[in-house]
Amino acid sequence: MRTRVKICGVTRKQDAVAAASAGADAIGFVFYEPSPRYVTAEVARELVSALPPFVSATGLFVNPDAEFVRQILSEVPLDLLQFHGDESPEFCNSFGMRWIKAVRVRQSQDIENAFRDYAKASGLLVDAWDPDKYGGTGQAFNWSLIPETRPMPLILAGGLASDNVFRAVAEVRPWAVDVSGGVESSKGIKDDVKITDFINEVHRVDETD
Repeated sequence: MRTRVKICGVTRKQDAVAAASAGADAIGFVFYEPSPRYVTAEVARELVSALPPFVSATGLFVNPDAEFVRQILSEVPLDLLQFHGDESPEFCNSFGMRWIKAVRVRQSQDIENAFRDYAKASGLLVDAWDPDKYGGTGQAFNWSLIPETRPMPLILAGGLASDNVFRAVAEVRPWAVDVSGGVESSKGIKDDVKITDFINEVHRVDETD
């Protein structure tokens, strides 16, 4: 199975193009104003328009109002929603679109519970726990907490970069990996070389299988 790659927190057109050219399967846009990677609907619409076919545009939200999500969807042609806060399953499922749910992991039971509670999700993203941050921590977590039995695709995030993603994919065997800070030169500014190195490392695992 080929491991998919999502480059998240893209804020510039050249970074979106570089990620797609390097082989990214999805690009993430953060609609959460406290984030240093936040983009407006206007900026996101321009970035999505620069993407080639078959690269998915993903919108990341953290505890949003339903009206805010609908407003973004009316202005930006997103392919997938990503909920990174404490949203209920009913809320996530209320927009008539495919969605994934992020869970911050402290113990294995957090993942098991999310698989059960968010059963209608297209996938579950597992990230490091931080009491003050909803993702984007730059920290990895104990991958051994991830169960081998997974009722839906699992996306691995949290502290990934080119120097550890080979081991992460080889050990966890996720459906996809999600990276933001690990391919940046500064917050919200992606680095072309880091993006390429990261994606090459992911593909290297697939090639050695």
